[in-house]
Amino acid sequence: MQITGNFIDIKAKATYPVEVTVENGKIVAVEKTENAVDDQYLLPGFVDAHVHIESSMLVPSEFARMAVVHGSVATVSDPHEIGNVLGVKGVEFMIENGKQVPFKFYFGAPSCVPATTFETAGAEINVEDVEYLLQKDEIKYLAEMMNWPGVLFKDETVYAKLALAQKYNKPIDGHAPGLKGEQAEQYIAAGISTDHECFTAEEALDKLKHGMKILIREGSAAKNFEALIDLMNEHYENMMFCSDDKHPDSLELGHLNELIKRAMAKGIDLYKILQAACINPVEHYGLEVGQLQVGDPADFIVIDNPFDFNVKQTYINGELVAENGKSLLPHLKSEHPNNFNTSKKTAEQFKIKNTDKIIPVIEVVDGELITNRLDLEAKVVDGCTVSDVENDILKIAVVNRYQEAEPAVAFIKNFGLKSGAIASSVGHDSHNIIVVGVDDAAIANATNLLIEARGGISVVNGDASKVIPLPVAGLMTDEDGYRVAKDYIEIDRMVKDLGCGLISPYMSLSFMALLVIPALKLSDLGLFDGEKFEFVSSVS
Repeated sequence: MQITGNFIDIKAKATYPVEVTVENGKIVAVEKTENAVDDQYLLPGFVDAHVHIESSMLVPSEFARMAVVHGSVATVSDPHEIGNVLGVKGVEFMIENGKQVPFKFYFGAPSCVPATTFETAGAEINVEDVEYLLQKDEIKYLAEMMNWPGVLFKDETVYAKLALAQKYNKPIDGHAPGLKGEQAEQYIAAGISTDHECFTAEEALDKLKHGMKILIREGSAAKNFEALIDLMNEHYENMMFCSDDKHPDSLELGHLNELIKRAMAKGIDLYKILQAACINPVEHYGLEVGQLQVGDPADFIVIDNPFDFNVKQTYINGELVAENGKSLLPHLKSEHPNNFNTSKKTAEQFKIKNTDKIIPVIEVVDGELITNRLDLEAKVVDGCTVSDVENDILKIAVVNRYQEAEPAVAFIKNFGLKSGAIASSVGHDSHNIIVVGVDDAAIANATNLLIEARGGISVVNGDASKVIPLPVAGLMTDEDGYRVAKDYIEIDRMVKDLGCGLISPYMSLSFMALLVIPALKLSDLGLFDGEKFEFVSSVS
């Protein structure tokens, strides 16, 4: 195969006409020509430097089917979501499912499963499991070390996992929101080389100063692009782009291509942007992804021009996998491994008997994973604290889905629901059922819909309800991704019609049990202070 176009040579910081020859999936020649080609520019494909495929609600083969349309050819994927549900078997499922398509999935060995000891997960990935995974060719790194207190206080198990990554010469991903100064320096000195959790440029600069690479994250819930993108001008050699968590509706609209367009609109140099999007992840993680050089795998894209940046074609190993907005990858079915062992709940189980005048309340921050703690006046009816819809203080509960247990119940602000309830079995990181609603009956109904489906997302409002089943670990489906995106748009609209003003209600909901992100979260065991790293006095 031969293809002509204007080669955007990122390392040379030059663009010139070429003829590229591909044989047996490899680049065998890149020859300069005399004549430029209108509306035909060639460049390496994009690499998402940190993503949880599970958050797309799609199995890897279906994620790939949608991502290639946007010029993505590879991901650096952390499978700790399915790891928390199914352990090593879950990681192996992701690897094998990804092999069904030519897309280049590179997985990490989850370092923190379970994420903390303050919640109930479905599985554990111990030191021996980490070593087993790190020996696999498909495992390119030790996935995000969320237990930063364990790093700072030299936890024996944490350091055993760090040592294994160093033993097998594989990089270590970080996760240290808000860590700066001496603590950041100590964290980085342990061998941790990246962070995707910076909320401010000041924090990112501090970590860059100590040799860490910074990932600019723009997902469906956490959005740090605007805070960090100006650092690209000076620090592009040590930066990458990632989505972290991306729901199917936003994946249908775009992937890293959208971040590239936004960065260009801010006047940042094209070659700097593309180095972060195409080259830095490949070099940092040692990926077998081509850079449009002789001898490389033929992984590249064709765009119309470097201003509009519309992706015309995507090639992986010389195979045309997307063209003019249409995926050429097949829709495939998969197995449905799962771990769901709880019975239906009653409205009575969500009641909170309490007479305290002031209660701790989780405050959602739209577009962020962090929350705030508020101490607000309780609404008490017949000796029970109930949702205060007028002041947008709603009941939130986490239900253990791995064994029989009473729900943990607390209160949350900024979901805005005026009636009904929403629930999800995607509840980072242990993935118990998490539910928010205005009354106990609605909360129980939304929860029970998911128990019946053995995972998914749901909304109820009186007699009306909708469920998107997620039969693969309660996190994903192997249904057609475009159909799932359509269903997700519909259920998202239903939630917003109930009064929710959040950008991505289900993505925000899924992070309300993520204990490693401050300030206040709820696990199946109770209300948790993410700054002190301890339980707070719960009202349940």
